[in-house]
Amino acid sequence: MMKKSDCFELGYLTKPHGLDGEIAAVFDVDDPQAYADLKVVLIEIKGNLVPYEIAWLEFMDKKITIKFEGVDSLEKASQLKSKTLYLPLSQLPKLKEGQFYYHEIIGYQVQDAREGNVGKVKVVYTLPGQDLIAIDHNGTEVMVPINDVFIVKVDHAIQTIFTNLPEGLIDIYLHP
Repeated sequence: MMKKSDCFELGYLTKPHGLDGEIAAVFDVDDPQAYADLKVVLIEIKGNLVPYEIAWLEFMDKKITIKFEGVDSLEKASQLKSKTLYLPLSQLPKLKEGQFYYHEIIGYQVQDAREGNVGKVKVVYTLPGQDLIAIDHNGTEVMVPINDVFIVKVDHAIQTIFTNLPEGLIDIYLHP
């Protein structure tokens, strides 16, 4: 049985589409088309990841329709409504040099050009306007926007993120 910790969230199912078991989906990834040849996804049902074979996938702009093997009615598709889709970490596309997946940097050290050692990455928040790295700085949570201006380099070999943060950003959290 595949564990959630060995997987990444691909996206989620929204609602049935039609009467024959098709269901609308959102792939919450940079390039949904990269997953056009998927044969199986894992769906979380009652805490377990259950494999579902894909009969076909259809992409229309940002909308995706999926037809699963054995899901052949509106009722069966309705049972999958709002469920989360997972894939094994091994199916993540390889990234270019300097890029990173959010789950990879948890626990990485953050080194700033001005401030020195800022702390370790606790969590990454994905928010509508801006994704943020939450860093544990001696027990205080410091938030750093994820962008190419602030994040200079991610070195996976030494698990360190090198930053060039604006002057005063860390002080906002330390001296509110």
